[in-house]
Amino acid sequence: MKKIIVSSCLLGHRVRYDNKVIPALDPHLLRWNEEGRLIHICPEVAGGLPTPRPPAQIREGRVVTEEQTDVTAAFELGAQAALALALEHGAELAILKQSSPSCGSLMIYDGTFTGRKIPGEGWTAALLRKHGIKVFGEDQLDEVVRELLHDLGPA
Repeated sequence: MKKIIVSSCLLGHRVRYDNKVIPALDPHLLRWNEEGRLIHICPEVAGGLPTPRPPAQIREGRVVTEEQTDVTAAFELGAQAALALALEHGAELAILKQSSPSCGSLMIYDGTFTGRKIPGEGWTAALLRKHGIKVFGEDQLDEVVRELLHDLGPA
């Protein structure tokens, strides 16, 4: 069974920067979790950041809080932990929280803390992709379904 790395917050774990619980309740995600296919991680927590924590965004190649505290090292450590977990389990796919400075796969906040999003990827998403892992956001689960069906081959 193909394993999938998934952002812990999507499974309802209280790890978001604001300590809110906002799980993705898509039937596919719920089924994959029941099957034991999902391997969860919050890269930010794995990197040593607390919950709750100040919001952070990527600016000029670094990850900073609104108060300009550089938290890049924690984001790098968390990304490395996610990669190690993926490699340990042979995961070839990841479903990560869209817009996050760690996990965003298509869009991230622009670094101005004004709520504006731009095309881009988070720290963990970029590292996983660099190592050949296909990364999707929670809004791309149909694409994950196609990837899983593709692996089954012809009936």
